[in-house]
Amino acid sequence: MPTVPVSTEPAGINQGRFIGVLVGTAAFYTVTLLMLRKQWYKKKVPFHSFNDNAEWLQMDKVGHAATAYCMSRGGYELMRWSGVNEQASILTGGLLAVLFQTTLEVYDGHAEGWGFSKGDMVANVAGTALFMGQQYGAGQQVVSLKYGFRKTIFPPYRPNLLGKTTGQQMLKDYNGQQYWLSVNLASVLPVGPDFPRWLNLDVGYSGSGMIGGHENPRAFDAAGNEVTFTRYRQFFISPDADLSRVGAFSPSLQRFIGTAQFFKIPAPSLEFNRIKGLRFHPLILPKE
Repeated sequence: MPTVPVSTEPAGINQGRFIGVLVGTAAFYTVTLLMLRKQWYKKKVPFHSFNDNAEWLQMDKVGHAATAYCMSRGGYELMRWSGVNEQASILTGGLLAVLFQTTLEVYDGHAEGWGFSKGDMVANVAGTALFMGQQYGAGQQVVSLKYGFRKTIFPPYRPNLLGKTTGQQMLKDYNGQQYWLSVNLASVLPVGPDFPRWLNLDVGYSGSGMIGGHENPRAFDAAGNEVTFTRYRQFFISPDADLSRVGAFSPSLQRFIGTAQFFKIPAPSLEFNRIKGLRFHPLILPKE
């Protein structure tokens, strides 16, 4: 069983789709890197590495793994949609993800204030391996990685670092990001025929109180009063749905629903952290 409930092997490569995927992938790769060079990598310095494993309560590392997982899955689905066989599609999806992420790390290695991060590379490979290992071994994605976001109070204190716009904050404000490990229950539990095959259970992770990587610098509110923030980790549990297992969509659409579900579906959740203890969120996590 592949990532989505589409069990038939393609009859052969669809030349039109395959060429479109190749051109689209190359264009995405080129345009994205050009935009990043213009926005983030203007000042080049000699290649160097640095250790950022202790920064941002490791939220950036979890983000690297989740992004690599999503890119691997997306590349795989595009190859399968084009008629490429299962084994080649898995390998291609994984290689594309590693290539893209490694290119960004090399850029970081030449960027002022940044550096090539071995920790980032380990996370990139881990996310790719999670996808490839499941697809090779089980023929499906029993466990997937997902992303969630809500706006926080922290970016105004360091807008250049945490983002000025909502779009920038979705990438830069680790306080607002959550990453979810989503498990399909019917794939791991001995359930009956009437159990919903689409039902997942997610375990989430996030952090809060961070306006600096290792530690927080001094910060002041609009009135000039100094404010302090306590940095802490957050853990969540929440139900979820794997819509690619519903079976109400066309085979082609089902393929891409799995990748599109990189974004966590809003649902009730329980949160635990050492500052506020156990909390219940009815639907969407509150702004902090």
